Amino acid sequence: MNMLIVWGAAAALCLIAELATYGLTSIWFAIGALCALVAAALGAPVWLQIVWFALISLATLFLTRPLVKKYVNSRAQPTNADRVLGTRAVVKEEIDNLAATGAVLAGGKIWSARSAQDTPIPAGASVLVREIRGVTLIVSPDTQEPSTSEQ
Repeated sequence: MNMLIVWGAAAALCLIAELATYGLTSIWFAIGALCALVAAALGAPVWLQIVWFALISLATLFLTRPLVKKYVNSRAQPTNADRVLGTRAVVKEEIDNLAATGAVLAGGKIWSARSAQDTPIPAGASVLVREIRGVTLIVSPDTQEPSTSEQ
């Protein structure tokens, strides 16, 4: 009878933890605990209950986690800022990392900018947007001519 209480409490705690979090975090262990509870009710020895709990928990985790990750993470939407990544921009204010100055026109907006190579980039130069750190674009010189839509 004691193991019925243990497995019931474990299942309840896992379900409470699951309800308290946004993502699926402990549902697999709640299922394992419920299966161990059934094994305990049927009179299985404690070692078998523990093995059953571990096997069911791991099986449900490994079989369903890829599907859960696919559907939970599929809701992430790129922001407007992400649209400038990989695009060409025009330097409007000389970029000098040491002086902490620089601005570029990217995606129709003026952004503060820093050089990815820590080398100054003169105003009017064409650059490629490599990454975003906060509200600052990290850029590198572009060898192609800037497009007319970005000037």
